[in-house]
This record gives sequence, C-alpha cells and structure tokens, in this order.
Amino acid sequence: MAVIGMLGKKIGMTQVFDEAGVVHPVTVIKVGPCVVTQLKTQAKDGYDAAQIGLVEFVKASKLTKPEQGHLNKSDAPPVREIREVGIETATGSTEGEGSVKAGDRVLVDIFDGERFVDVEGKSKGRGFAGVVRRHGFGGGPKSHGHMFQIQGSIGASSFPSRVFPGQRMPGHYGDAQTTVRNLRIRGIDAEENLLLVEGAVPGARDGIILVSKAKNPPRERRGFAGSGTVDPLKASKKASAGKAPAKKK
Repeated sequence: MAVIGMLGKKIGMTQVFDEAGVVHPVTVIKVGPCVVTQLKTQAKDGYDAAQIGLVEFVKASKLTKPEQGHLNKSDAPPVREIREVGIETATGSTEGEGSVKAGDRVLVDIFDGERFVDVEGKSKGRGFAGVVRRHGFGGGPKSHGHMFQIQGSIGASSFPSRVFPGQRMPGHYGDAQTTVRNLRIRGIDAEENLLLVEGAVPGARDGIILVSKAKNPPRERRGFAGSGTVDPLKASKKASAGKAPAKKK
C-alpha cells in the first residue's frame, strides 16, 4: 500500500529540451518531504485514506494545543499544511506487506514510473473583475462616447422578464480551488525533491499545491509522441518499393 499524492510548493516555470531537441515549458514543484500524520480506515472511518502533512520549519509554539496533540500521536514533526490523499494497493502485495503507517515519510520517489499527474491548488485572486477580463467578452464599440468593457443587455425582454441563472456577469475572479489534470512528468530530482511537469499549474509562486497520480491518464496512440512517429510519405514509398512489379500478359 502506498499514498498516491504529496503536498508541495510551486517554485516557478522554465523550459527543458527533450531527446529530439524539442523545447517544453515546465513548472518546477518542490514536493515534500511529507509525513503521514493519520490513517483513515474502512472499519473506523468508512473509507481508506492517509492524512499527510508538509514538513517545513515551523515553530511548535505556533501550533495550537489540539494540533500538537494530534501530531504527537504519530510522533510527527510540526507541519505547515495537512491534507488527505488516497491509498493504492500494489499489485501482488498482501494486506500487511509494505502498508502505510502513521509517521512514515513520503518522498518524491512515489512518482517513479508515472507519466502523468493531477495538480490541485488555489488560483490567483484577481479581485472584482468585469466580463472582458473575467469571461473574455469582446466588449462594446470602441469609438468615442462609448463604454468599451461592458456586457450589454442581460435580460430576456418581456418574457420571461428575468435574468437566467448562470448568466456571466462581473464578479469575484480567481481565488478558487482548481485542478489541472494529466500534466506530463518531464523530470524528477530525488535529491532535491523536485518534480518537473509540463504546462502551468494553478496558484502563485510558493503556493501550496497537491500533486497526485493521474486519476484518468490519457491513452496515447501508436505512431505519435516522439521517435515512434511514422512519416506517411516515407512509409508509402517504402511499401510501394517492396511490391513486385506486375507481370504483363
């Protein structure tokens, strides 16, 4: 049994080159180290999960008495953030073999052999925004005497004489829990606990994020992605060259 996710911090973005010389934008995430602070079981809690905490320099005096008592039960050090993650059972292992216990450390090596991850975090808060910025509206006329960044009419005339639910309007933008799925892993640094994923992840720098193994990873087709790509023109020429010429009657 092993946990399927870790807490980490978003460091920033950069770019890396693959074996074919193609550049890929990546986000650098410092995952962990984490510690298992509590186990949830089917018999006691109704579901199986592991409660993990992000180990960072935190003074014990900054924790409340209930938090200190909770961490002392598993002999865990002071942690900055606590979240619950799922537990998976390794194929061919028995119930007691390699099971997760309270106080165990969780490192970036749990992603060895994985190709995609899901990243969950809180998006950047942008305050109160209009429809042009919040929803990407085109706005109104840009000539003199007109207000450009407006949404126009929102009603529905005399019938039904009301605004429909879900109408896109100005409002609070960002600062919401967001999950980006199926980000490809481009590199793992076990010594520094760094994970490189292709693409952007939600949140600002130094923001706390949850990285977990992809729930529904995409199925890659043959002949695509990298050196396995087949040039259809070359393939057709090669096939035609291998055919024997037809005999004349």
